[in-house]
Amino acid sequence: MSEVDTAPAKKGGWLKILLFWILGLIAVGALAVAGGGYAGYRWLEAQYVSDGPVSDDSIITIERGTGLIQAAYQLEREGLVTDARVFRVAVELLEEPDTIKTGEYLIPANASMQAIHDLLVEGESIQYPITFAEGLTSAMIVRVLEASDVLTGEIAEVPAEGTLLPETYLVTRGTSRQSLLDRMQADQTALLDALWDNRADDLPISSRAEAIILASIVEKETGVGSERAEVAGVFTNRLDRGMRLESDPTIIYGISQGEPLGRGLRRSEIDNENNAWNTYQIPRLPPTPIANPGRESLEAVLNPAETEYLFFVADGTGGHVFAETYAQHLRNVREWRRIERERRQQAN
Repeated sequence: MSEVDTAPAKKGGWLKILLFWILGLIAVGALAVAGGGYAGYRWLEAQYVSDGPVSDDSIITIERGTGLIQAAYQLEREGLVTDARVFRVAVELLEEPDTIKTGEYLIPANASMQAIHDLLVEGESIQYPITFAEGLTSAMIVRVLEASDVLTGEIAEVPAEGTLLPETYLVTRGTSRQSLLDRMQADQTALLDALWDNRADDLPISSRAEAIILASIVEKETGVGSERAEVAGVFTNRLDRGMRLESDPTIIYGISQGEPLGRGLRRSEIDNENNAWNTYQIPRLPPTPIANPGRESLEAVLNPAETEYLFFVADGTGGHVFAETYAQHLRNVREWRRIERERRQQAN
């Protein structure tokens, strides 16, 4: 949050102060003369703390370079205070004048001058949520940022795959897209460092980079949080045994960089040995992550479920059914194929 100077402009500054105080005295002087200075002070205090004139919540934007005098008249123009002079004099006499802050503020209905001043000084500007789903590629995340009408500025380049932490971020209007992207990268690094220090023993991954790669595969294989640890356990068991991971999403990443194909995989694509991300062909992790994994998937690969499962296939409900042997897996695959056929028939 940026701070702005409440001091008047240098040119004619003292003249402005003098004129303002004269106007302020005109505003409160009648009562001060009639009932004494104390009565005038009490009247000013009552005006400052009493309910404001607006019956609905309102939004006001304080631009960079706006000082207390300018803010007072802006509040009056927008109908949030009845008299800018009273607002300014009250702040000078009743408060310890402080720097007001730029930003977009939600002014509650009937907010008093005091409540409005406190908001502007404390900088409690409106926060907007921007959500990034787990499993988005870096290019997809950049598109979300570019589509936001709250954020501003350009993005220097698409970050490396897997370096961003997908979550819901709160930002103020005018936040730069690049600064949010930098924040997502810093959060991913900090999270991985914390999780890495508490990882299980004897994992078949030897670096943070490998953890991100495996977590991205887990992320793309299941959207069911409760089974991420089991999916991670399957992949851990396969890596321990020198088995190929045989993950369809890795093939898709090698074909389209993670963009949806809009169709199923072809046999020729599964058999393609030239796709460096084809885990049906390579007996190891692919060279890069295939998406940006979230916290749960990172936790899962660093502390996978202890299981004997080596296979899994969709169960038709959004989750998966797991198997220890290839024979069990084939039965599960046949059941999934039957569900697929029935769905196609119902759709026709």
